[in-house]
Amino acid sequence: MSFNNFRKDNLDTYLKELAKEFRRLNGRAMPAELILVGGAAVLSNYGFREMTADVDAIIHAASSMKDAINHVGDRFHLPNGWLNSDFMRTVSYSPKLNEFSVYYKTFYRILTVRTVSAEYLIAMKLCSGRKYKNDFSDVIGILAEHKRCGNLITLDKINHAVINLYGGWQGFPEYSLQFIKDALDADDFDKIYTSIRNSETESRNLLLRFEKDYPDATKSADLNIVLDVLKTKRNK
Repeated sequence: MSFNNFRKDNLDTYLKELAKEFRRLNGRAMPAELILVGGAAVLSNYGFREMTADVDAIIHAASSMKDAINHVGDRFHLPNGWLNSDFMRTVSYSPKLNEFSVYYKTFYRILTVRTVSAEYLIAMKLCSGRKYKNDFSDVIGILAEHKRCGNLITLDKINHAVINLYGGWQGFPEYSLQFIKDALDADDFDKIYTSIRNSETESRNLLLRFEKDYPDATKSADLNIVLDVLKTKRNK
């Protein structure tokens, strides 16, 4: 059996199985909590994203949660580390995420799952600012869904989220603030979304080809800078 990424229709299934396995290992007296971020948070809150490669989360649980994650992964042939907290070592992590997350679901009365949504998810994506991932297309997708629902996300709301999570825009990529200002001034989110998705795919392919030729060159490099150099060379 091969695994083809997490989708909106299977994410809850794996979380439910995780809750069941955690309860089997710990009993009913020891609850756990996950805060979904990144692609998993997009999947749980919105409909424009088809899949994500893994589930990034803040994990508040006993150490046996790691065993529960591994057992569920083995049972369903999921990739190693299918649910992980590695993102907590990245610039987009903030301990304030615990405070500003929102309730999603509870599974088997033992596992409470929360997510990051709306302007807080946008703030995280802008802080990360990876041109070769889904960061900027996710921002546009979120803005578009809120516009269709008549619940516009404004720059003031995003700025408030940035301050709450990070204390301000210091440390953000320089282009992130300009990107969100330009995006909010635009009318056709669907057109922009398609354009950015195409650009992200192109960027990802450029980096994959570069990593194939120079497998150790990107381990400690800023991939956005590497990407800019590759695009400059390509366009000459």
